[in-house]
Amino acid sequence: MEANDGATTLALRKSLAAKAYARTSQYDSAIANWFADTFEERAPEIRTFAGTLAQTLRYGENPHQWAAFYRSTERRFGIATAIQLQGKELSYNNLNDTDAAYELVAEFDPAQEAAVAIIKHANPCGAAVATTLKEAYLNAFRCDPVSAFGGIVALNRKLDKETATEIAKIFTEVIIAPEADDDAKAVIAEKKNLRLLLAGGLPDHRAGGVSFRSVAGGFLVQSRDSGVVADLDLKVVTKRRPSNEEFADLIFAFAVAKHVKSNAIVYVKDGATVGIGAGQMSRVDSVRICERKAGDKLKGAVVASDAFFPFRDGVDVLAQAGAVAVVQPGGSVRDDEVIAAADEHGLAMVLTGMRHFLH
Repeated sequence: MEANDGATTLALRKSLAAKAYARTSQYDSAIANWFADTFEERAPEIRTFAGTLAQTLRYGENPHQWAAFYRSTERRFGIATAIQLQGKELSYNNLNDTDAAYELVAEFDPAQEAAVAIIKHANPCGAAVATTLKEAYLNAFRCDPVSAFGGIVALNRKLDKETATEIAKIFTEVIIAPEADDDAKAVIAEKKNLRLLLAGGLPDHRAGGVSFRSVAGGFLVQSRDSGVVADLDLKVVTKRRPSNEEFADLIFAFAVAKHVKSNAIVYVKDGATVGIGAGQMSRVDSVRICERKAGDKLKGAVVASDAFFPFRDGVDVLAQAGAVAVVQPGGSVRDDEVIAAADEHGLAMVLTGMRHFLH
C-alpha cells in the first residue's frame, strides 16, 4: 500500500473500486443468465456476459490491435481448460484457430474412431477419421499438404508417439488433444516452438449454450450450432441410393461442412477429406476451387454442401469432377430441378433438412 499521510491514495481507491464492481457485476451476470436459462427466456431484455482474464495477448488479429483472452463460467473442455506444456505464448489467431479445430474433432466419438483436423485461418484444410490417430492424421494431411504447413492440429484421442512423430515432421503451430502419453510429450519436446495443449476432455458437441459476436453498437447472440447429422432424418431423394460406404462418407462430410465457412463444399473419400471449398460468395466457386486444387482425387468421392443448391449448375460441376453422391439440406424452390440433375448424372442425393451456415 502506498503511503499517503496514513491513508490510501486516490489512485489505489479507484483501482480497488474498479475490481470490486467488476467482481460483483460478474456475480450478477451469472445469476441473471441462470434465471434466463431456468425460465427458458431466450432473449431477456438485458443480456450480460462476464469473464475472468486468462492472459493478455501480444496483439490481436494484427500487430496494431491489442487483445486478451477471458474465461467464462461455461463448463466446456477446450482452449479455456487446456494446459500448455511448451512453446511460446499463444496468439489471438492461434487461440481462435485452435478452438475451431477442437470443436470439429469433438463431432466424432473417440471410442468409435480416431479423428484429426488440420485448421488454417479458422477453416479445415484436412480432416479424417480412421482406426488410429496416425492414420487419421496422414489422411487429413494428404488433403492439402501446402495449406497444412503452419497449421493447427486437433485430435479427439490421447496423443501417442507415432502420431506425434508424424506431426513433428513439418512446421506446425499448435497441437491440441485431450491428453498425451509420455513418449509423445518427449517427441514434441524436441520441437521447442511447437505448442502442445492438453484440454482434459472433449467438448460436448450436442450441448446447448450461446455464442456471441460484436457488431457496431451492440452484439449478436445465438444458440450454439449443436445440430448433429447422425440425429437427423436423412432422406434419399434420387433414383440411385448411396452404398453403405458412401453413406458413411456423406455423414462424415456433412459433419465437417458444419465447421467450414460458408459457402462450404466438402469432398470426402474413405473417411478423409480430399477437397474443401470454403468462404466463397458463390457455391459453384467453392466447387470449382475443390476441382482446381484436388483434381483427380475427387473422382469417386462424395460431397457435402452446408446449404441447398439454388440452381442445378453446382450439381453439374461437381458431377463433372467425378463425385458419386451428395448430401445437402434441401429447401430450395428449385429442389426438383437439382434432384433431376443428380438423376441425370447418376448421382445419389441425400437431404438432411438442416443448414449449417458458418460466418
